[in-house]
Amino acid sequence: MANIASGSTVGFVGLGAMGLPMAKNLVARGFSVRGYDLRQSAREALVAEGGRGAASVAEAAREADALVLMVVNATQAEAALFEQGGLEALPQGAAVVLMSTCPPAAVEKLAERVTGAGRRFVDAPVSGGMVGAIAGSLTIMAAAPAATLAAVRPVLDALGSKVVHVGEHPGQGAMVKTVNQLLCGVHIAVAAEALSLAGKVGIDREVMLDVLGGSAASSWMLRDRGPRMIQAQPEVTSAVDIFVKDLGIVLEAGRDTKAALPLAAVAHQMFLATSGRGDGAADDSQVIRAYQALNRQSTTENR
Repeated sequence: MANIASGSTVGFVGLGAMGLPMAKNLVARGFSVRGYDLRQSAREALVAEGGRGAASVAEAAREADALVLMVVNATQAEAALFEQGGLEALPQGAAVVLMSTCPPAAVEKLAERVTGAGRRFVDAPVSGGMVGAIAGSLTIMAAAPAATLAAVRPVLDALGSKVVHVGEHPGQGAMVKTVNQLLCGVHIAVAAEALSLAGKVGIDREVMLDVLGGSAASSWMLRDRGPRMIQAQPEVTSAVDIFVKDLGIVLEAGRDTKAALPLAAVAHQMFLATSGRGDGAADDSQVIRAYQALNRQSTTENR
């Protein structure tokens, strides 16, 4: 399999908050990108940047050297490949690059079906959020045979500043991402807990953030999400329901391996509580609303 270099055709499925800027970055690096999304507006946005819109998953995959999937979950990936014609339309020897966060066991099953049909498969979930997707600075956790990864490396390099080969077998990338999401979810939840406590005892939360940001208690998530926790209506860069899903995957991995994950379980409950209050589409920083509800604090300042 030759390297999928600049000028090669890349099909891209899922032009959402992260997928669209990722597809745009591929266009900017000289790839011929044919993108599909249910929303016509998303396809039009890609066309405006020099890409091409596809009317279906199958059209996006046709004659492509690689098909990138940046969909919500494994169910959507399976539907795109096997129900909507993506795999059948993809040429023999081409690569499916799954970049969504999915359960490791589900990724393994998808990979078996894809490779059994004569195509390559790269398990390549990402971290860095919408900011990283826009900047092309994502961290990509790639699992695939070395030769397959080498072939798709130019595509991944266009999307991320750090591409790590975490293993030869699909599912290993998903597992690394699962551990990553455990820490991300717990960090966001505990930052919300700390700021909720500060508000409860009358400490100005901006002052608290200033102190924490320069102390040993700081973290990337605190610095990124903390300011949004005290905004009325922060921009949504990652929704609460994303962490309902991702921490659910973490706990599933814990059950499968009989690993105790008590902090992840509590964090998951806080995101679930926030979603259950009707805030599932809000920015994930708004998990603080569940803490405020528990502590009988007003949540109007965050709305």
